[in-house]
Amino acid sequence: MKSFINVEDLGPLDKAMAEAFEIKKDRFKYQHLGKNKTLMMIFFNNSLRTRLSTQKAAMNLGMNVIVLDVNAGAWKLETERGVIMDGDKSEHLLEAIPVMGCYCDLIGVRSFAGLTDREYDYAETVLQQFIKYSGRPVFAMETATVHPLQAFADLITIEEHKVVERPKVVLTWAPHCRALPQAVPNSFAQWMDAAPDVDLVITHPEGYELDPKFVGNATIEYDQKKAFEGADFIYAKNWSNPGVTNPADYGKITCTDRSWTVDTEHMSWTNNGKFMHCLPVRRNLIVTDDVIESPNSLVIPEAANREISCSVVIKRMLEAL
Repeated sequence: MKSFINVEDLGPLDKAMAEAFEIKKDRFKYQHLGKNKTLMMIFFNNSLRTRLSTQKAAMNLGMNVIVLDVNAGAWKLETERGVIMDGDKSEHLLEAIPVMGCYCDLIGVRSFAGLTDREYDYAETVLQQFIKYSGRPVFAMETATVHPLQAFADLITIEEHKVVERPKVVLTWAPHCRALPQAVPNSFAQWMDAAPDVDLVITHPEGYELDPKFVGNATIEYDQKKAFEGADFIYAKNWSNPGVTNPADYGKITCTDRSWTVDTEHMSWTNNGKFMHCLPVRRNLIVTDDVIESPNSLVIPEAANREISCSVVIKRMLEAL
């Protein structure tokens, strides 16, 4: 596996899931694969779970780890070609990337959407430059449009906690005070659609439609209560307007309806549903205290499984070296 961005990069999901549960039983089983190998983790944006889980997974596999915060301690990087660099950016990404590649065997990249230019964001411009110029296998630690490590961990969590063979899983939009990318909901939708034993329903205000290439065969339901009825899992996440129905709205907050906040009444519509969120979460905006602190909240096991999903991905990449 030379790159990891979307669910299809992982191959058959049943094999990947079996591998995940194998690793969860013995996290150090494949430590020999990473001996004398180095992972470089490059962060253009802040991180807690991704940083810690990816570093832990790499260490479990015997790797050395280098962490670079581009915005704290490195030269400011220019990402556009053809720019006269007479401003505050001292180095171009096209020189920085191959230099980074000299010092490692694998590269993980975290770079969020700018939310101003949909074409630029959805082309995954920054990530694709790493794939093209680094000379190393590259995996996404959340990008402008996807967060596959999170979605993989979500699928593992659902498999562990489901009580019916084919659970109803609902991805619900929730309000937020800031414009957020669509990366997490895009990947969640994509991975749940690819899973063979999940019924996926996506609910959101009209105008917030995700890109069809991620939604797949999911059911879209604009009535949140109807969507929640009989659900086994509720995955709450805000996203800014994807600009699918109106490109001029891309990256904007076009709905602030607080009735979409997931509270006890919302969860009462479900089939004793489990609550999920990728974290960090704005309490009493996305979800109320009583829901996220309830016995049916899976946010901590979900976060813990980030180590497992990342272990599978790094293992596959090390085996391909």
